[in-house]
Amino acid sequence: MNFSGMSDKSIMGKVVRLPLRLIPPKTVMPILQGKLKGLKWIAGSSNHGCWLGSYEHAKQKTFEKAVTMGSVVYDIGANAGFYTLLASVLVGPKGRVFAFEPVPLNLHHLNEHLRINRITNVTVIDAAVAGRAGVAHFDEGPNHSMGHLAFGGSLTVRTVCLDEMVKSGELPPPDFMKIDVEGAEVDVLQGAKSVLENHHPVIFLATHSEGLHRTCSELLLSHGYSFECLDRPDEVLAAYAQARSAGEIPDC
Repeated sequence: MNFSGMSDKSIMGKVVRLPLRLIPPKTVMPILQGKLKGLKWIAGSSNHGCWLGSYEHAKQKTFEKAVTMGSVVYDIGANAGFYTLLASVLVGPKGRVFAFEPVPLNLHHLNEHLRINRITNVTVIDAAVAGRAGVAHFDEGPNHSMGHLAFGGSLTVRTVCLDEMVKSGELPPPDFMKIDVEGAEVDVLQGAKSVLENHHPVIFLATHSEGLHRTCSELLLSHGYSFECLDRPDEVLAAYAQARSAGEIPDC
């Protein structure tokens, strides 16, 4: 059931959400449905939809259909690790997941979720993905799901470049990339030009403005990608179009 799809403005949505406020943030809950059913989740680490199993319901289902056993997945902007756990289950013991997250609190929850679920096929990289390696300022945002690279941000974080990490052999090339970095999507893609050109990973991309959506789409089009709209206006599934001509910028 898509609990998260119920509007918080409707009477039913308010009624369903009311008991959630009574759950202590550190409570470890069983995930109730989906591919992660039975795994454990810290209630206050993110949206309650994560342990309810309905977080980003349509995108979650598309992700499940796309990611295959034995694949390499990059979770860029892993937050507390919902898609990291999902990717871990989908790729199986022979696959690998690399979760990138720079925010200390999110890293704590991410690592705890891996520990309490005994996940062994995930590597956590405590850094923000950007156009080049180094350090950058980071604004943690109004909540721990909305942090982003920002000049003058109060947090200083390490940055990594995907092309550099793959070229050096530090990372295997990805088959799939989930990118949700609150406005830094262009930097991520610009730092992965060689990866896009040579390895053509399938990309689940969330952008956060109309301008970013167009810029990212144009960049991916230039590398031969076509698009499919996901459940939100700012999200697309991008796949390499191979010998076919690439698609147009989606009007999601």
